[in-house]
Order: sequence, then structure tokens, then C-alpha cells
Amino acid sequence: MSRSPGPKTPANTRPSSSPTFAVAFGGGGARGLAHIHVIEALDELGIRPVAISGSSIGAIMGAGMAAGMAGKEIHEYARSIFNNRTELAARMWRARPGSFAEMLERGRNLAQFNIERILAAFLPDQIPQDFAALEIPLQVTATDFYGHCLQVLREGDLRSALAASAAIPALFRPVRRNGIILIDGGFFNPVPFDLVKPLADITLAIDVVGAPEKGKRAMPGTVDLMFGASQLMMQSVTAQKLTTQHPDILLRPPVSKFRVLDFLKIDSVLAETASLKDDVKRSVAEVLERREGAR
Repeated sequence: MSRSPGPKTPANTRPSSSPTFAVAFGGGGARGLAHIHVIEALDELGIRPVAISGSSIGAIMGAGMAAGMAGKEIHEYARSIFNNRTELAARMWRARPGSFAEMLERGRNLAQFNIERILAAFLPDQIPQDFAALEIPLQVTATDFYGHCLQVLREGDLRSALAASAAIPALFRPVRRNGIILIDGGFFNPVPFDLVKPLADITLAIDVVGAPEKGKRAMPGTVDLMFGASQLMMQSVTAQKLTTQHPDILLRPPVSKFRVLDFLKIDSVLAETASLKDDVKRSVAEVLERREGAR
């Protein structure tokens, strides 16, 4: 599998004596396209994280960055798929059931899609098969369905880990990894900043879970109710965690108007969250200024 070289060190990269950074990319389906702004901002600041964690779409975006992809490269790759109906259809065809037995299994499971096949069709070649090939250490969250606990995946097969982290119940069938049945990591840790906080001087966390839009009065349909309830649960998990620990920077871009599968609205998602890039830069500058003032 071909892999592009990692981005060259920008001229404005901070000296080695400067504080180190870690990034936690939260889950949220298509809302996580906003993470592209974060990666681009860090590239422009010359900041290369020493550790990355992610849940669901955040794990996928984090894997791209950990593999050495620049934000601009991820941005262009995403647009080349979700703004091109022909390319999208071709990749969906590649993700179709691979056998008659798999088609029968899907039928028995009420149209649960195989997330591993979908990611195999959609992930860029730069994302390797194994954690060991990444340029930056990555931690991926998943939920052990029968073990009732969080699983943190950081070694071995990378693509099955990403699939497990993104396996939204009812939509995607669970992933079996090392004998364990895994589902979406957001149920136990939707914004996993706690995993990387001990590994760097400054931790940046991006929460794109969103929530059902306030002010609406219409009765939600089955799908909106299911995903909306999941959002509320994940927000409560993060709120509880924030009572005991906090990242140095926590940003929540305006993503609630978008649904979990709104990938075809990539232009709208990126336009709605365009201020996130400046928010990252401003927040980093403020944290560095506080640290300097505390010396």
C-alpha cells in the first residue's frame, strides 16, 4: 500500500523547548468533518501533536493525521468523494456484501451495514493497516458490548479498530476484534481527552457530538429519536467527566443542525464551522500566553 510522506516541518514550528500538544477528536458522524479545520489550523501553526486520541469519526480523522496526512490533503480527499456522486457510487459498490451468506446475514440483522467493508472502500491509502506504521501514537475508543466497558485500542490492526469505534448500533453491525464484540466508542468516551492528557503539556479536545436542536416542537421520527437520544447520552458522559478533569482547550463548533449521516453536506458542514480554525489558533495563543505569564 502506498503512503505519502509526512508533512515537512513548517518554518514556524516551535523550538523543541516549547510545550508539547495532544489532540482528542470527538465522535459525531458527519459532524466530525469539522475536525478538518482543526488539523488545518494546527498545520498552519506548525504544531505536530505528540499523541492523538479519537472516537468514531474522530478516530478516523485522527488516524489520517497520525499517518502524516496534512489537513489540506484530508480536506481535498473528503471533498473528492462526497462532492462527486459518481465516485461515491463507485465506492459504495465496492462496499457491497461480499458473498451470498453476508447478504443473508445482513437481511437477518435488519439492514445493518458492514462498517469494515465500508471503511475499506472509503479510507485513503495513506492510512496503514497497523497502528505500528503510524507516525504519531494514536488511541481509539470502542465499547465492549458484552464486557460492559470501554476498550482503548492502540496496537495491532488499525482498520478494524477504526471500524469498531465507528460501529453505530442498529446502523452498522458490531466488529469482532480479538474475540470481543465492539460497538461505537462514543458510548463510553465520546471525547477521549483523558487518554492523551498525561502525554503532553497542552491538550486540545474537539466535541462534535452536538444535540437535538433546541426550540423544535415537532415529534421526532424513529431515526431522529434514536440518534438524538444517543447524543444526549454522550453529552452527559462528557459533562460528568468534565467535573473531575478538563482539557486545556475544549471547543464545540456549531454542528447540531447536521445529522450523523450528512456527509453529502460536506460544504455546508465546513462552511458552518469555518470559524473553528480561528478558534483553535486563538485558544492556542491564549494557553501559551497564560503559560508564559505563569513562569
